[in-house]
Amino acid sequence: MYDSIDRPRYLVPRLGGIYAALDTYSWPLIRVATGLFFVPHGLQKLFGLWGGNLVKTGEGFAKFGLDPGLFWATYIGCLELFGGLLLAIGLLTRPVAVLFIGFMVVAAFHVNITRGWFWTGGGMELPLYLLLVFLAILIRGGGVLSVDRMLGREV
Repeated sequence: MYDSIDRPRYLVPRLGGIYAALDTYSWPLIRVATGLFFVPHGLQKLFGLWGGNLVKTGEGFAKFGLDPGLFWATYIGCLELFGGLLLAIGLLTRPVAVLFIGFMVVAAFHVNITRGWFWTGGGMELPLYLLLVFLAILIRGGGVLSVDRMLGREV
């Protein structure tokens, strides 16, 4: 019944073989890129790289009502660094995705919403998009090329 829906009709049919050959790598690409996107942010917060400062970040969190600010800045820095790495390798993928979903809910609807929609103005556009990506990661899990799958256990 769904066979015809599942088979794509390509504009250039000769590319179908290439798409089929690369299909296995499409989900890991999303998972790895999303995880690694956060690693520099964690390094910046926790270790002061690229002009980061954990104490100042904590003060900023406190200004948004996230008290104690230093605790939340440390938590988010650890989530970005270690959670990002875990997502990249596909270990504990779903639990980490849940933590990132919570992070993005707060970022989008508590912090960034006051700045409008567009990410260029610090708005909620990017956190909301990432929230949806993490929701997809939660639903799909680590996938074929993940440590979770290699261990034979996906939560």
